[in-house]
Amino acid sequence: MDLYFFDFDETLYAYDFRMRLPALSLVTGASQYHLAKTWWAGGYEERAEAGEWPSSAEYLAEFERVTGSRLTLENWQEARALASTAIPASVDALRRASTLGTVSLLSNNPSPFAESLPVLAPDVTAIVGENRLVSCQLGVRKPDARIFELALARYGARAEDTFFIDDSAGNLEGARALGIHTHQLAYVKGVPQTDALDEAITRFASRSA
Repeated sequence: MDLYFFDFDETLYAYDFRMRLPALSLVTGASQYHLAKTWWAGGYEERAEAGEWPSSAEYLAEFERVTGSRLTLENWQEARALASTAIPASVDALRRASTLGTVSLLSNNPSPFAESLPVLAPDVTAIVGENRLVSCQLGVRKPDARIFELALARYGARAEDTFFIDDSAGNLEGARALGIHTHQLAYVKGVPQTDALDEAITRFASRSA
């Protein structure tokens, strides 16, 4: 059975940090500059994505300690939702892939995202079900090849029978190092080239037909 891994941000959903930061500033009372400098520029989000704070409660407690600003999970979800917009053709490609093999999310994100996906993207959740691999749960981020090794092991899959879609060329390199088939979702003038994605899935699915 073929396995299809889909990235989330900028692959299934567009993501705009410029929408998220003002919303976080509004609910916390801290300036956008302060939040960006202390949390994101300070490297805490990447550390969270790598699993340093494996639960939402731990993530939010660390966010408060670092920024001095209290944030609830609902606040986090609302700000994240404002920054995230479905790419309908990509979601359709995910749905089509689910008829051809097993589909799974494989995303760099922190624990609140892992917990909140049904709220943020109910359409994606309806397709992948429990097949949601988030870096914070695996303890390693893309493009490190170890995340792909862990993901393959989770499904008992072979690299040659696996297809990975991501917008990041760097992330694809980590997958290709293990022999996983890949496709980069390219953007032209800010528009995702989803026709090429659908064609790539067709080629992969028919490679041994």
